[in-house]
Amino acid sequence: MNLSPALLATIHGIITQARDRAIRSVDAERVRMYWQIGQYIFEEEQHGEDRAAYGTFLIKGLAEALQPQFGSGFSSRQLHWYVQFYRAFPNMNALRSQFTWTHYRKFIQLDNSDKREFYSAEAAKNNWSARQLERQVNSHLFERLLLSNDVAAVLQVAREEKPPATTRDIIKDPMILEFLGLKREAAYYKKDLETALITHLQEFMLELGNGFPSWPGSNACT
Repeated sequence: MNLSPALLATIHGIITQARDRAIRSVDAERVRMYWQIGQYIFEEEQHGEDRAAYGTFLIKGLAEALQPQFGSGFSSRQLHWYVQFYRAFPNMNALRSQFTWTHYRKFIQLDNSDKREFYSAEAAKNNWSARQLERQVNSHLFERLLLSNDVAAVLQVAREEKPPATTRDIIKDPMILEFLGLKREAAYYKKDLETALITHLQEFMLELGNGFPSWPGSNACT
């Protein structure tokens, strides 16, 4: 029996789109989790008389309790990132579901809010991957625009980037595997890692679903 190429192409597209949405949903949940952890740590820090000392003590204690069970994503260094994430983006409603944790980590590293707002807007407008965002930050796009007499020309150069990376790039992050409770096995990279993610996604979402309030805009991932 000869199958219609059009039918195969349609079903192939459905499968690919479903996998992409599933993978992006995983990262959206991860971003939301990091934000909430940062919020709780930040608020708890405010209870200490010596906030700096108490904050250091708190993060160290949490890392010692969480890292053995949940992996390197909960080391002292990572928990510190989550607090900085909350401080830089204190309004959860303003988070963009299209951005991955790698995007947000790069935004956090920027030294002022003007830069964060600029790169966030440009990354959203141009659908930059995290790698493209990093390239633009490293090329000092923001500073070049401030010095340029032809802002439009500089932006045009910046926007003539390659298309965004596929979701395959998202799942290369070993912290994604830890987040889903998957082992760091080379086989995941040689075989179909998306399938491994989807296999674990349903159980993960069921366990996590009632623990968090719905994230405005998260339906963009579904």
